[in-house]
Amino acid sequence: MSDLFIVTGAAGFIGSNIVSELNARGFDNIVAVDNVNHPLKQKNIDRVKYSEFVSKQDFRKRFLAGKQDAAVTVFHLGACSSTTETDEAYLRDNNFLYTRQLCEWCLSTGARFIYASSAATYGDGAQGYSDSHDGIESLRPLNLYGHSKQLFDVWALQNDKLDQIAGLKYFNVYGPGEDHKGDMRSLVNKAVKQIQQAGELKLFKSYKPEYGDGEQVRDFIYVKDAVDVTMFFHDNPSVSGIFNCGTGRARSWLDLGRAVFKAMGREPNITFIDMPDSIKDKYQYHTEADMRKLRGAGYSRQPFSLEDAVTDYVQNHLI
Repeated sequence: MSDLFIVTGAAGFIGSNIVSELNARGFDNIVAVDNVNHPLKQKNIDRVKYSEFVSKQDFRKRFLAGKQDAAVTVFHLGACSSTTETDEAYLRDNNFLYTRQLCEWCLSTGARFIYASSAATYGDGAQGYSDSHDGIESLRPLNLYGHSKQLFDVWALQNDKLDQIAGLKYFNVYGPGEDHKGDMRSLVNKAVKQIQQAGELKLFKSYKPEYGDGEQVRDFIYVKDAVDVTMFFHDNPSVSGIFNCGTGRARSWLDLGRAVFKAMGREPNITFIDMPDSIKDKYQYHTEADMRKLRGAGYSRQPFSLEDAVTDYVQNHLI
């Protein structure tokens, strides 16, 4: 039997791309864990190869009962990723307790544990975006999703696990495989349909004088780069800890919108709309991953430029 891999969230966005990359490397002895509750998630899982598909609930029961075969690497990407989820008990169980249980099982069986943290743990960015372990406990996420991710990071730090596992703080990931995410889809994904249907793209106005409308910035990272960074930790099991996963270069929503129009062969037509009151006080105006720690750990590949990635995504996957 060849080496076994486990990927949770295997029908999801980053998870399905990880399974695809494992396939490209010649691996298909993969336990794919997920709940397929959307036809577009089914589409994601249909395009990859795996040896077994298991629901999250059954997989959790299985490893807790000691009935799961040991794996070489577990990529734990399954989580509730909605930044607007309001059920704290659900998020605590799904994003924190489940992750802790799986981490402990991996350490007890010798599996490499690579998990998804989130840039949402940085909150409003007032403390910067350094992935140094020294600042983990002082971070203040702005929403319950970010808080649930922070809970595990803090637990891993306080229980001396970070020198044995790898966590990725994914910034604004976009690319193929996100169609099922609804409102949580990237602007690139949403913009193509907007432009096709209305001929224009709507962006939020700015409510801070230091930022013009559409000039709020994010660290946008293409999913192909996010997968490459994630696989680096499988390929280098001696590298452990929490690391940012971004490009290290913030770009504006206007830059992103213009890149979409260019990829579609159209002139930009961008208008600005009011931001909903429900997110005004939680809106991030600037995010930018500090990538020095990852570079220092030996990761050297340069990410796609925003323009090249958007062109690839729009022309080869969305149109």
